[in-house]
Amino acid sequence: MMDSVYLETTVIGNIAGRLHPDPVIAARQIVTRKWWAKAFARYELFASALVIDECRGGGADAAKERLAVLDGIPLLGSSTEAETLVEALLNGKAVPRSEPRDATHIAIAAANGINYLASWNFKHILNPGTMRTIESVCRSSGFDPPMLVTPEQLFEAFDDS
Repeated sequence: MMDSVYLETTVIGNIAGRLHPDPVIAARQIVTRKWWAKAFARYELFASALVIDECRGGGADAAKERLAVLDGIPLLGSSTEAETLVEALLNGKAVPRSEPRDATHIAIAAANGINYLASWNFKHILNPGTMRTIESVCRSSGFDPPMLVTPEQLFEAFDDS
């Protein structure tokens, strides 16, 4: 059985579109695209209606590209359990109350038993200062937390070149 990966919106944004002029961001885009090329053979990939909603934002052409990346990716639904976990993550200060969407990504992945949550959001999801709190809140709420990773970490895990 393949491991499962929830694709947070920043991952989709790094697959679609042209390369960014900032070399750090461009490097993230390149490694994300390399991972994406192999990901379907290595992982079960999932997104959510929230990812679709976030990908619809911005310019129409860019939104269309982001939505095309998601074509055929199964969507995980929210649930009462996920909504309860969102509140626990916000109340437990694992995610700032001003960022309920970030808490929702984590909660949907956890409530659906996803192995990995792939993201480039270092501010509220991949934040070393809050990752332990995210894990603790998930566990105290009765969920195994997804491992919070970048696509680069997933790529390095199976890079055989």
